[in-house]
Amino acid sequence: MTGSTETAGVTADWRAWQDSWDRQQEWYMPDREERLRVMLDMVEAFAGPTPRVLDLACGTGSITDRLLKRFPGATSVGVDLDPALLAIAEGTFAGDDRVTFVTADLKDPQWAARLPHTSYDAVLTATALHWLHNEPLATLYGQIAGLVRDGGVFMNADHMIDDTTPRINAAERAHRHAQMDRAKASGALDWAEWWALAAKDPVLAGPTAKRFEIYGEHADGETPSADWHARTLRAAGFAEARPVWRSPSDALVLAVK
Repeated sequence: MTGSTETAGVTADWRAWQDSWDRQQEWYMPDREERLRVMLDMVEAFAGPTPRVLDLACGTGSITDRLLKRFPGATSVGVDLDPALLAIAEGTFAGDDRVTFVTADLKDPQWAARLPHTSYDAVLTATALHWLHNEPLATLYGQIAGLVRDGGVFMNADHMIDDTTPRINAAERAHRHAQMDRAKASGALDWAEWWALAAKDPVLAGPTAKRFEIYGEHADGETPSADWHARTLRAAGFAEARPVWRSPSDALVLAVK
């Protein structure tokens, strides 16, 4: 694994960018590490200490980073479309033969054909699929079911909102945003500020411009309830599915093949 990369005489500290992304994400989700710990607990429970993992919509490779630190014998395939986040991931894990990265659009019906394997012990994703609307997400779940071996698992940790509890949702959101405002006053970077810094970095400026050409400024997906995810995963071909971790606004849903 390498800590920095030099391009045209300019050095990028990929580990620093990786850590910076983690801190930015933690501003939105102070319990982020807890959900990832539970995710890896369940990987170990179903696949043991040497799993083959598909890190879906991997971003900078946050899941892969924690996976390999906990399970040195694991292997990971990260798939994403974002050129800037993939640049950080590839730079962070350069030289590590346990890790492979694939550029693919999950809305492309043929995205899975780009993967190096057809079967995985675990497919993992976090805070990424909420940019999809429900119908394409249900389609994606069917594709994922075809990639998970029998007895293997899929896990999605994301914003999952129960719209039957509007008063609870409003109170939780107000409380959470008050905490975020206090953290912001202490110097925390939000999503837009982080990307503004990336756009000024000599190495990341080009990939960052490309990612905004691909995605635009904002995602327009949906955040259905954990129950919706569980039902949809069972309909997609998984034998069982339910949340294994929850916060007031998010959940980690596990589906077993």
